[in-house]
Amino acid sequence: MMTDPIADMLTRIRNAQLAKHKQVVIPGSTMKLDIARILAEEGFIRGYDEIKEGPQPQLRITLRYDADRKPIIMGLERVSKPGRRIYSQKNDVPWVHSGLGVAILSTPKGMMTGRDARRAGVGGEVVCYVW
Repeated sequence: MMTDPIADMLTRIRNAQLAKHKQVVIPGSTMKLDIARILAEEGFIRGYDEIKEGPQPQLRITLRYDADRKPIIMGLERVSKPGRRIYSQKNDVPWVHSGLGVAILSTPKGMMTGRDARRAGVGGEVVCYVW
């Protein structure tokens, strides 16, 4: 039984990049789909699509590399875990690597980046950091 599916997603992406895979397939969920959407909007991945075959949908993420085959995503860090939830108020939304990275938050207005949360004036659960 998997206790933290978001950490599993981030680990699968990290491992696929280390092995230089073009794509990675993970079990799908609404929250994982939102995280993949944010990663694609921010340019960390090429794209994603949902595979609705079988009893549970799967998520196929197409990874992105630079000209030297180095991964665009330099780091992924799970912040809020099932054993310890981390929340941020609207005035304390974290900056990741002085603005070069992205904090992904789960807010009352949906999943969004830290930058979008600051603009919208909302806080929420800090899901992960990507840089």
